[in-house]
Amino acid sequence: MTGGTYTLLLELAEAATVAFGAAGERELEPGWYAYAGSAFGPGGLDARVDRHRRVARGEHDVRHWHIDYLTGHSETRLDAVFVTEGDDRECALARTLAAAGEAVSGLGASDCDCESHVAYAPERAVLAAAAERAPETRS
Repeated sequence: MTGGTYTLLLELAEAATVAFGAAGERELEPGWYAYAGSAFGPGGLDARVDRHRRVARGEHDVRHWHIDYLTGHSETRLDAVFVTEGDDRECALARTLAAAGEAVSGLGASDCDCESHVAYAPERAVLAAAAERAPETRS
């Protein structure tokens, strides 16, 4: 697969304190979290999404990005992945997700000017609807 933009839709079953590496700890409410990312390097979207899935299953314990700390948390479940091939819409997608829910400040946006690339909502439908605006969906 080529490069592109993706959204991870995650469910956190219970309130949790999650340490996000250098970004510090966050008190997270139970509910739904969406992460906007992109992959344009070797392996493209397939390799990046596969890596996130391995972290979520506990098969890969290297924490490289902020989202790895949430996907690797024991109370987190990776529910769906939404993919858009080709275009780099990562920041636009992050703003759309934050507008639908609320931004979790300072996460996933260390290489841009966005407030965050992680959004929270108590209900799945809110973030899923925002993520589904991408033309391709993979769950």
